[in-house]
Amino acid sequence: MSGGVGPTYNDITLPKEEEEEHQTQSTSTVSSTGKPAGFFSFRQLNILAIIIVLSASGLVTIQDFIFTILTLIYFFFLSKLIFPPHNNPNRDAPLTSSTNKIFRIYVTAAGIVGLIIPICYIFEGIVEDDKNGVSAAAPHVFLLASQIFMEGLATMFGFSAPARILVPIVYNARRVLTLVEWIMSEFSREDVTGTVSARRMYAGKVLAAANLGIWSFNLFGVLIPVYLPRAFKRYYGSDKED
Repeated sequence: MSGGVGPTYNDITLPKEEEEEHQTQSTSTVSSTGKPAGFFSFRQLNILAIIIVLSASGLVTIQDFIFTILTLIYFFFLSKLIFPPHNNPNRDAPLTSSTNKIFRIYVTAAGIVGLIIPICYIFEGIVEDDKNGVSAAAPHVFLLASQIFMEGLATMFGFSAPARILVPIVYNARRVLTLVEWIMSEFSREDVTGTVSARRMYAGKVLAAANLGIWSFNLFGVLIPVYLPRAFKRYYGSDKED
């Protein structure tokens, strides 16, 4: 949820991972020539596994799958032709400090509510045969996992600050629409078969509403008004500001 503003530019970054990757970023991700170096982190491989499992399960719509592929191409186009890495590496540095405890708590909490709990919700739905609940929650999880993976690629390939911040903004905007569909599905559905517990149906409503609130605030209250202007100001600012 950092939206390209944290030390690793990843959406879900736990404090220990954040510190370790910040220490090794200059030697393991991007070489001095700006070319990628090293391999995917363990977290990135886990995220990729989630994307593959959801895609193979048939829970991902063709529209979301095409969106992910097209945005992958588009972001690399932006990073190479429109917003190439700045000549001054400081201009593409993280927009927040790794010691910002409030920001790290915010990122961790959003990661738990936005990814970990929905994954558990999907697994429980498979056990309870709650097809409606699973199919409603899966698009959000798929898109968020795709966003995290794309942010990892942005770091690995040394995207500039503007190109990096646009990754979570574009994905977040798409996921807000998906979350609206999820919450509408949860509040309108009824268990006609009697196989889904009342607790699960209530949990689905709360989880969908919580995610819509969190990610709407993240997009309209954090990324667009705060970090998008900051990224462009740093990228296009005068040399006196360095």
